[in-house]
Amino acid sequence: MSSLTEELRDAFDVRGRGLQPQGLRRANERAVLTVIAFYPGFSNAEIARRTGLAPQTVSAILADCEQAGLIERGEVLRGRRGQPATPIFLRADGAFGIGVEIGWRHAEVLLLDLHAQVRSRQRLHYAYPDATTIMTALGTAIAALRAELPAGAQARLADIGVALPGEMLTGLDRFGAPPEQAALWAELDLASELQAQTGLEVSILDCGSAAAWAQVVHHPPPRPSRFIHFFLGNDIAAARLAEGVEWEGPFGAPANLGDMLVSDSRGQLQPAHQLASLSSLAALAGPALPAHLPPHEWTYDELGPVLDLWIDQAASALATVIYNTTTVAAAGLAIVDGLLPAPVLHRLIEVTERALAGLPVGSRPVPRLGAGHLGAVAAAVGAAELPIYRRYFSRAFADIAA
Repeated sequence: MSSLTEELRDAFDVRGRGLQPQGLRRANERAVLTVIAFYPGFSNAEIARRTGLAPQTVSAILADCEQAGLIERGEVLRGRRGQPATPIFLRADGAFGIGVEIGWRHAEVLLLDLHAQVRSRQRLHYAYPDATTIMTALGTAIAALRAELPAGAQARLADIGVALPGEMLTGLDRFGAPPEQAALWAELDLASELQAQTGLEVSILDCGSAAAWAQVVHHPPPRPSRFIHFFLGNDIAAARLAEGVEWEGPFGAPANLGDMLVSDSRGQLQPAHQLASLSSLAALAGPALPAHLPPHEWTYDELGPVLDLWIDQAASALATVIYNTTTVAAAGLAIVDGLLPAPVLHRLIEVTERALAGLPVGSRPVPRLGAGHLGAVAAAVGAAELPIYRRYFSRAFADIAA
């Protein structure tokens, strides 16, 4: 298959992914639900063609899924060639997931339905993530979200995903946390304690992995199967995906692209975090950005030349990281998202495109850039989606951050 064909193939195209019938009904059911999720309105015949399963097998699986409350049938479509077709859809209330993002200055907790739509959310603010209080605060927020579900829907809650920075133990001091917090976090078994509080299984994810997964799910078709994803917050959360699977390296940790060394305006090498994160913008702005305000409350329009300077240095840093990453692991697309308001994000992407075009790379093609779709809730949404997809959908896609 040519690289161009591969680039355009939807990440959730299950053809050729080993999902044909092999006597494993559960695998077949996952394949069918995956197609319904990402091609809503397909008929029995279209699902059969997409998965490679026999129409009779698909019919039996659909009957079971309908009885379980996972799918619903639309109005019969008549007037088309052949037999009338009935479109199949996932039921929004067929399953729910809870997603948690633990950030340096905030925690996001939300409830997601089977249509990947946020039903409700709570946002917690703090000076730093305190290991002595974070579990109680999260437990209270999760209990409030669960209370909004009807009694019959409690059984359809597909557990909890928690996304947090990969540098939690080493980055706390940058946000004014007392020295003992690193030791407290090292001793904290977050998954076990949260499971004990809620009775639900808990998956721990990296923020970059979760945000990238959410981007795949919410991207308009054809969804990219190979790309680099950057999320600009107080740090840079980044992940590289190929074939719907994240590259984790030999130690199981995601690629920490924010630590890649780049040159600043003086030619000094700096980690990309120090030039392109929102912490670097706050450092440039000084008192113009009060320390107690979260990034979504910053008055970007009032930053003037400071914002211009940051965009230039951030774009240069991102361009270098994007290009160097793609020389090692080919990807034709880089997606940038973050806590920035849309006009600032799009401006940053435009300047980064110019910086990429200006690199001395000869005839080698540079990746194209795109903007993310989810902003502040990306990591929490991805964290909520992972438990749902691991339970109901094809593992070829659900293991993105396993």
